[in-house]
Amino acid sequence: MYDRFVARKLIDQWLTEDIGCFDLTAQLMIDPASHATFYMNAREAMTLSGIEVAADVFLRYDPACKVEMRAADGDRVEKGAVLLVVSGPGQALLTAERTALNIAQRLSGIATETAKYVDAIAHTKARLLDTRKTTPGLRMLEKHAATCGGALNHRLGLDSGVMLKDNHISVCGSIAKAVEMARRQVPALTKIEVECDRIEQVEEALAAGADVIMLDNMSNADMAAAVEIVAGKALLEASGGIRLDTIAGKAETGVDFVSTSRPFQSAPAVDIGLDDAA
Repeated sequence: MYDRFVARKLIDQWLTEDIGCFDLTAQLMIDPASHATFYMNAREAMTLSGIEVAADVFLRYDPACKVEMRAADGDRVEKGAVLLVVSGPGQALLTAERTALNIAQRLSGIATETAKYVDAIAHTKARLLDTRKTTPGLRMLEKHAATCGGALNHRLGLDSGVMLKDNHISVCGSIAKAVEMARRQVPALTKIEVECDRIEQVEEALAAGADVIMLDNMSNADMAAAVEIVAGKALLEASGGIRLDTIAGKAETGVDFVSTSRPFQSAPAVDIGLDDAA
């Protein structure tokens, strides 16, 4: 889910960036009294995300626009599917068109790529997690897109949980000391996660009472060994080197979660068009 109040602040920035002083072409060529209707179409199969934000782009630019939703975020649609119908002042529709398409194409690209990873581990108990490696300024929407593709959100920000990485542990002196220090002041319902890249660190994190143990760049054999050692006493997250061709093997080790930033970093924008009613 995303917050429409926050999204509208972003939309104002996007429209301001794209329009500049004014839309020269639309104001020169389009009669202010003209009315138009356009269909937003999927030009390839995709998992949809950002269609509601795209609708809000039109409505934000000109409240006289009317939008009829034909699909919803999270839907898997086929090529040719009509996603929404928008009608209203011709000038407004043509001015807001590119911004609406850009965000829907970007977010649907992430959702579509995420769904591939989710499908690849559907035969296991593991769930896919996203990361914080999002585009600056677009985290809320990109993480929304990840959930549309079937993933779960990891931390939304640094205040969403305690993640003890190697540098934190080095400063504190040991995993045990780092977890103890965090446990003293952490909010009551906030989890403490410890990053480990060796089996002995897993044993230390478990003994220290970590809620979640991240198995970072471990071999599949070591991950399977960690699953046996932990035996359900903490949640296990596989991370590092996760690609579409490796994720199934990681999930099959028995971990609870597999996290990857690949859908954020490598997803191509999907092809969505805005076509007139004719």
